[in-house]
Amino acid sequence: MDVVVVESPAKASTINRYLGDDFHVLASYGHVRDLPPKDGSVRPDDDFAMSWQTDGRSDKHIADIIKALKGADRLVLATDPDREGEAISWHVLEELRRRGALAGKAVARVTFNEITRKAVLEAMAEPRDLDQRLIDAYLARRALDYLVGFTLSPVLWRKLPGSRSAGRVQSVALRLICTREAEIEAFKAREYWSVEATLATRSDETVAARLTHLNGKRLDRFDLDNSEAAEAAAAMVRGAALRTGEIETRQVRRTPQPPFSTSTLQQEASRKLGFSATHTMRVAQRLYEGVVVDGERTGLITYMRTDSITLSGDAVGQCRSLIASDFGKDYLPAVARAYRTKAKNAQEAHEAIRPADLRRKPGSVAGALDNDQRRLYDLIWRRTLASQMENAVFDQVSVDIAGGDGQVTLRATGQTLVFDGFLRLYEEGRDDTPAQGDGDDDGARLPKLTRGESLATREVTPTQHFTQPPPRFTEASLVRRMEELGIGRPSTYASIMQVLQDRDYVRLDRRRFVPEDRGRLVTAFLERFFQRYVQYDFTADLEEQLDDVSGGREDWQDVLRRFWEAFAQAVEQTSGLTITEVLDALDGDLGPHFFPADEEGTFNPRACPLCGGRLTLKLGRNGAFIGCEKYPECRHTEPLHVRRKDSATTEALPRELGKAESGAVIAVRRGPYGLYLQQGDAEDKASLKRVSLPKHLEPDQVTLEEAQALLALPRTLGAHPESGKAIDAGIGRFGPYIRHDGRYVSLKGDDDVLTIGINRAVDLLASAPAGRGQAAALRDLGGHPDDEKPVTIHKGRYGPYVKHGRTNATIPGDLDLDTLTMEQAVALLAARQARQGKTRSKVKAKGKVKAGPKAKAKAKSKTKAKSKAKPKTKAAVKATASAPGSAAPQQTRSGDASGGDPTPS
Repeated sequence: MDVVVVESPAKASTINRYLGDDFHVLASYGHVRDLPPKDGSVRPDDDFAMSWQTDGRSDKHIADIIKALKGADRLVLATDPDREGEAISWHVLEELRRRGALAGKAVARVTFNEITRKAVLEAMAEPRDLDQRLIDAYLARRALDYLVGFTLSPVLWRKLPGSRSAGRVQSVALRLICTREAEIEAFKAREYWSVEATLATRSDETVAARLTHLNGKRLDRFDLDNSEAAEAAAAMVRGAALRTGEIETRQVRRTPQPPFSTSTLQQEASRKLGFSATHTMRVAQRLYEGVVVDGERTGLITYMRTDSITLSGDAVGQCRSLIASDFGKDYLPAVARAYRTKAKNAQEAHEAIRPADLRRKPGSVAGALDNDQRRLYDLIWRRTLASQMENAVFDQVSVDIAGGDGQVTLRATGQTLVFDGFLRLYEEGRDDTPAQGDGDDDGARLPKLTRGESLATREVTPTQHFTQPPPRFTEASLVRRMEELGIGRPSTYASIMQVLQDRDYVRLDRRRFVPEDRGRLVTAFLERFFQRYVQYDFTADLEEQLDDVSGGREDWQDVLRRFWEAFAQAVEQTSGLTITEVLDALDGDLGPHFFPADEEGTFNPRACPLCGGRLTLKLGRNGAFIGCEKYPECRHTEPLHVRRKDSATTEALPRELGKAESGAVIAVRRGPYGLYLQQGDAEDKASLKRVSLPKHLEPDQVTLEEAQALLALPRTLGAHPESGKAIDAGIGRFGPYIRHDGRYVSLKGDDDVLTIGINRAVDLLASAPAGRGQAAALRDLGGHPDDEKPVTIHKGRYGPYVKHGRTNATIPGDLDLDTLTMEQAVALLAARQARQGKTRSKVKAKGKVKAGPKAKAKAKSKTKAKSKAKPKTKAAVKATASAPGSAAPQQTRSGDASGGDPTPS
């Protein structure tokens, strides 16, 4: 008997079916050990020795493995075929050795790139030892991330109150987003004009052309910078006798894109499917671990964490066979295509992401997949097959059209598809469309023209354009930029972007990253005082050193020594910084953002509305805010926001929008927790309504209709098609949400609380990750024998469990989730209820301990002090309630308190 250890129970279930009764396959449930979350777990002075610990959940899984090993001959470590998978196997092995569970047992390591019967059996026939180079690379990365986090984060907390942790790679990614936002804010639009003409041939066919030369000279982009110049140029075109000049014809070939790597899969899934990087990896994981097809669970794609864009010989053979049979020999290149990655620091240990068996066409497995799995599998299948197809061929034609005197020249271009090739199956998406006027009009088809042919002028149109700022990063474009710079590893991009959102450093607005003020403050602080460590070249160079460790060219401890020596010195230099020095630096760097100059010169964004003093950035225990430099004489404060005339400034608020049908005034106000809408008078509590203003709505632009709709929240979208229970949409403590049967899912990106429909809401509920107490059911076993309430199976934070009412019972690792019966579930629930009953009895018994004399005296003292406190007068209460900005927005979701940090005073 051999014991095989993999990461996940789904993977274990599939592999056990392939291997048969002579093998016992168990899941480690990821890493079984980690560094304790406290200072000193990595010790630089002790040659970077590390302390590892297991938690209660991991202890149980290790105990299950030890139990299985008692009657076994060999331990087979079959975790994922990458650095992280190697590290999981190493942790399992080290912990089993520490506990003395491997005496007389052989140990083997196997890897496979796809979870299919053939791949698993072939891997078991070719075992190897653990790869120490990959383990060393893991140790170096883990130690680096730990040292940066536990050394730099306390500096942030002390010098920049209200900030969260700072990660090694996350900080650099945050800098990319903040730098792009600063470029957008500093951008000054510039006007320019183009002149387009519609011309006609003798046969009355039309030709679209653009003016390229004026007065015999080539036009630069900004040569026509106003309407007068553009109209004068258009008049010259109208008055010219136009004839065709040189006609250039050439054939252009487009080659297909290579198969997917991790980063390109995330980019295309974002562009074409609207998936976040995190969701893409979650869906790909399920496709890799396997679904039931033709009565057997099998993996549908190869391993989804890879930099490689190469295909195995078998995969290429399957592609060429399918192309020839389904599309014809015209679509099959004479020689198979071979791809090599151009990405910096690429690791090519595996194949590209591809279907495990290309003969499984998307339509043949659609019934076994949910909607997102089906769409992602279809994307991977098409991309893989298209990568081995013939080029697409276009005929491109360019024609110069000039006036008789040579003063004006226009150019017409056209393109005709001659052979579609790979485009018949797949075309790569784009992040951004070209700016208007920078045109890409090669797709227009030109009529047949001959040199010297006269053309009649039908219409000449001057068109105004403005230069556009660089676009904000989407998930796809941010992934591409990080990969170009060599920052991080593609397998970590999804978690990097998720961490930035979880820490409220950035938000997604219409699928583009917008830095929050908290994120800009952290970036400004790091750029000023830790500049080297957020530089792109430094981070990329460190990635190269870590790759050298995995390649056996560097010693991992040497890499850490070089990094730590300089980093510790930089941290030491910040220990003497005063808050004043930090504030002066931040105010200098971020002043243009929070206090933008008024182009009209009628508003001073730095002027204090109370005393006329200068407003600056301040720091309090809850984070940054805006305050007067004359403190404590002037105590004016504002939440951190961009101060513009008539927009989000204290003197412009409250702003009345109109009246409700009841006659109550509706206004935008600012409170200590941010902007909110209020209907009615604060003194009339019965009719008073308040709701936070969503981030995408500007206080100077929100309309009365929008305000009324927000104040009417929550609204019912309809009944869920499965449960029949209502789905509501509203705004709560943590922003917009949808709610169904006590479960809340936040709305992000393009989803609007006022416009979201029932179908989108059902989709979000189905695809939302399982959260604490709200994991989606994997299986419904039916009604409990005692009360007919549903008994369901879920996957939660600590593994799978069975649920009945308020009772959750952990499902042991030796039970299969797919075959768990009602009888087994009832037994688990009964055992759990019995343990809960004993615990409550003990707590109740402890609660009856008599209070001692000290406790009685303390309680008496508190009561006495409370009775001496003077109550507020009615006038004082009234003044507090009516003070501008004093009221916190009351959320429409019952039971929620207002979110955010209070404004320091």
